[in-house]
Amino acid sequence: MAVARLSPQDAEAFRSLRLEALRQAPLAFGSTLAEEASRPLSWFGDTLESSAVFAASGAEGRLLGMLGYRAESLRKRQHIGQLWGLYVRPEARGLGIGAGLLDACISHARARVSVLQLLAGAANPDAIRLYERAGFTLLGTEPASLRVDGVDAATLIMMLRLD
Repeated sequence: MAVARLSPQDAEAFRSLRLEALRQAPLAFGSTLAEEASRPLSWFGDTLESSAVFAASGAEGRLLGMLGYRAESLRKRQHIGQLWGLYVRPEARGLGIGAGLLDACISHARARVSVLQLLAGAANPDAIRLYERAGFTLLGTEPASLRVDGVDAATLIMMLRLD
């Protein structure tokens, strides 16, 4: 498995994996499949330009998982980075891909910010354990933060100090 930062030239592969993530785990993401499927390919390229998205690929080059990092733009919050969009294909889970992606994002962020934050679905104990093993702590819970097909989902707000 290789972990690398995606570039705008990877927009098509990124779009495919992102739409799969939204289809497979709708309660894990704030965006919907319909919203992102309607966006042009250039939007995905722009996302790869404005965020650092790291992806793990298998021997054949197929993307197996991804995790994004973006910096806060407000001056008073520029010391904070946000992690977003963790997804690992079901057939690749349990292989350490999530940990590899998280390590890559933390390394990238360490030179840029002193705090990392993320939102994690409360119903996703595997992701929560991954974040806790990396040193993230719980700041709070937002109950009913997402509603999908009439089902409410809680979100955990987590942070990691890098300084």
